[in-house]
Amino acid sequence: MTQSKIDPRVLRTRKLIMDSFIELSGKKEFKDITVKDITTEAKINRATFYYHFEDIYDLLDKSLSEVLLINLNVIDFEKSELNEASIIDIFVAITDFQKALSNRCHRGYDETIARIIREQLEIIFYGMLRKQHTIEENESLKITAVILSWGVYGASVEWRRNCNESSPEAFIKSAIPFLMSGIEHG
Repeated sequence: MTQSKIDPRVLRTRKLIMDSFIELSGKKEFKDITVKDITTEAKINRATFYYHFEDIYDLLDKSLSEVLLINLNVIDFEKSELNEASIIDIFVAITDFQKALSNRCHRGYDETIARIIREQLEIIFYGMLRKQHTIEENESLKITAVILSWGVYGASVEWRRNCNESSPEAFIKSAIPFLMSGIEHG
């Protein structure tokens, strides 16, 4: 089913559930949030919740993915090439996303957040690489996208660990010449 054929009421209810979850996650740890809490906050019944999401973990996954996609503004990246500016923009979006989550004290599901970030980055990088290279290199492009996604995610973790001593832009900018031209040619 395409997005345009989905009933607007279904989309509104789904957004209501996600918004209620995000609201609750600002007040409680994830492990303490129940489906009952969400249904009460959203003023819906359990059946409606389960129509939209398999369980609370599915809701977490989809909510974080959606927030990350909004943060990354994927539409712009789908149109751009992989270059210095796009790497900086992606890195800043990832660090902003992580800062927003850490402000909400989302301890306990760092692995889920890490996986979602890496998966979305891999999709973005693969799309950018495909536009710049031929189809014959498809498998190599997938591997390159995986390496870039883990690398950018790892760099964002390192940036956070260093207590944000420099801006995200300054932090990533020093590595870009090596990324863009290769280790041996840098």
